[in-house]
Amino acid sequence: MNDAATQFHEAISIYHRAKSETGYRAMIFLDMVLTRGGLPPAKYLIDTSKPSEGYTHLYERGRLDLTVEALIVDNPRWHTLFTKEELEKAR
Repeated sequence: MNDAATQFHEAISIYHRAKSETGYRAMIFLDMVLTRGGLPPAKYLIDTSKPSEGYTHLYERGRLDLTVEALIVDNPRWHTLFTKEELEKAR
């Protein structure tokens, strides 16, 4: 894993923020990150044709700022890890 990808894995602390700030426990997301690292699940979630259950839960709580998509789009530091198409989908 390159340095940016390693750091991206560490940035997935949004799970803990979502849990503490909204009470939402994204167990499937956490399992994906712990077993596959941060980057593959992020790419998977961006590429799905239907919003994830976690995205929907955070939307209902008015906290899209805690989604993987927001983490990626809001921080140019991660942009090099994703294709133009992935960044556009995340937006």
